[in-house]
Amino acid sequence: MPRKLIKTGTYSIMHLVVAVAVAYALTRDWHIALGVGIIEPMVQTVAYTIHEAIWGKVQDADDKRDGQSAAPAAPAGVTPAAA
Repeated sequence: MPRKLIKTGTYSIMHLVVAVAVAYALTRDWHIALGVGIIEPMVQTVAYTIHEAIWGKVQDADDKRDGQSAAPAAPAGVTPAAA
C-alpha cells in the first residue's frame, strides 16, 4: 500500500479520535460525541474544498494582476534552465 494512502488513513483516524474526545470532554455524552466525531470530518472536508477554491481564485487574480502565468514557480534555491 502506498505510504501516502497510509498517511491519509492514519490522519483520518486521528482526526476522528480527536473530534470524539473533544466532543465528549464538552458534553460527557458518548452518543453526542460519536455523532460529532463522525459528522465534523465530513463538514471539514467540504469547508476545506471551498477554502481551497477561494484561495485558488485569489491566487489566479494575483497572478493576473502581476502579469504572471499560472504556472508554479521553481522551488527555492533552484534556478530554471537557460533557454
